[in-house]
Amino acid sequence: MTNEEWAAKGVIPPRGPALPPTPRHTPVPAQTTAVFGRPDGVGGAFDSSASAAAATAGRPQPVVAAPDPVLAEAFGRPGGSTETLARDPDARFGEVDEPDLPADPWRDPASPAHLSAPAAARPDAVDPVVPGPKLGVREVLLGERISWSAMLALSALAVTIGLLGALIGAFLTGGSSSSSGETVTLPVSSGKGGDEPRSMVARVARAVEKSVVAIDVRTTGESGTGSGVIIDKSGYIVTNNHVVAMAAEDKSALTEVVFYDRTRVPARIIGRDPKSDLAVVKVDNVDNITVATLGDSDKVQIGENVVAFGSPLGLDRTVTSGIVSAVNRALALPPGEDSDTDAVIDAIQTDAAINPGNSGGPLVDSQARVIGINTMIQTTSGGSMGLGFAIPINQVRPIAQTIIAHGKIVHPSIGLNSVSVRNQKVLGARVVNVIAGSPAEKAGIREGDVITKFNGRAIESSDELSVAVRGTKVGEKIDYSYWRDGRTFAGSITPAGD
Repeated sequence: MTNEEWAAKGVIPPRGPALPPTPRHTPVPAQTTAVFGRPDGVGGAFDSSASAAAATAGRPQPVVAAPDPVLAEAFGRPGGSTETLARDPDARFGEVDEPDLPADPWRDPASPAHLSAPAAARPDAVDPVVPGPKLGVREVLLGERISWSAMLALSALAVTIGLLGALIGAFLTGGSSSSSGETVTLPVSSGKGGDEPRSMVARVARAVEKSVVAIDVRTTGESGTGSGVIIDKSGYIVTNNHVVAMAAEDKSALTEVVFYDRTRVPARIIGRDPKSDLAVVKVDNVDNITVATLGDSDKVQIGENVVAFGSPLGLDRTVTSGIVSAVNRALALPPGEDSDTDAVIDAIQTDAAINPGNSGGPLVDSQARVIGINTMIQTTSGGSMGLGFAIPINQVRPIAQTIIAHGKIVHPSIGLNSVSVRNQKVLGARVVNVIAGSPAEKAGIREGDVITKFNGRAIESSDELSVAVRGTKVGEKIDYSYWRDGRTFAGSITPAGD
């Protein structure tokens, strides 16, 4: 049976037959004993029997030869030494006890401080030396190698050379003397002209500065500064609507006009026009008012010199100069945080620096005539970038006259809304809706029509259509052109009041 069968029955399997005992030691041959056995006379536990002694009797015994002299010198004991190689590491045989050295505070930071002998012995005291006679110039400089008479001769020669050098220097410089200690009078220009303006900008500034004012508006929680220009001896001043809009909305606001001589006078709003961003204010009981001269903005030329007046960044009586860089620039003025202005202007563009605070101030030509009202800048940095815009004075004049006469103004309107369109087929203002009963509906204008020309002016955007309509008169018949279904048509329309 296998071990598994016995285990299945729960019985320990019987053991097999026992193996015979293995000999504990095999006898060593005589030849091996002769080679590896102990030498004669050496006792030991390996084999001390008589048979072993008989086996080794009479055979040659190993003899230890003398070591090689080189090896003996390299590995032998030192001369006179009797020590064994296995020396006890704890043995102190042959060592000499030396007394402990005193602690050195300079080399052992843990040693206690103490006094010791100085590094160098002090010399024995000697008798003081009696000072000798003082040395003179001859001994110090020349070591007594020159006589007194020779020294006098050399001194006289040096003085003579110095005097000659001074005389030659005075001759070469023309006898001029040093300025130290003298009073010098610098020359003054003798040019005539006095206080007369010496440039075009200075001449224009002198002629216009007294007709320009700063407008200061203050409410309970905020304030603002703008500019204005006097247009009538009665005290009427034209400015931007967004300059005084805050005062118009807050009846408790304080509005003051600051004249050129820093005189402050209360002002009242006569009327405003958010659609043109213009307003008129008035001061009362002010004598000796200087009125600005108004020009003709239709005759403005691109490239002519202009000067902008105002109070940029709150700095009143400021002028900047530049040129007219463009005219008839259609520009939308969206409502601001403190203003209800929502206008589209046909602006004069200038590179004269215009900043916040210039608004409402005049833009003046080289003949000191007002050609526009500074209104805004376009910038990506928050400061002037040379793109300033002014409302042409020919648009300002009728609006200001109407506001003074009636307190408000009615603008022409055709009753439609549009967006700019620019594609391969057409360029203009596309109509998005038409007001029922409006002049546009009566003229047959439909949604989707693109107006390309209005009152003789080419239309390339919705802003240009707005300024073209604003330039007409209520009840006046106007010709226009429009694009529909790939064809261009002509028509006429009569604007009505808004």
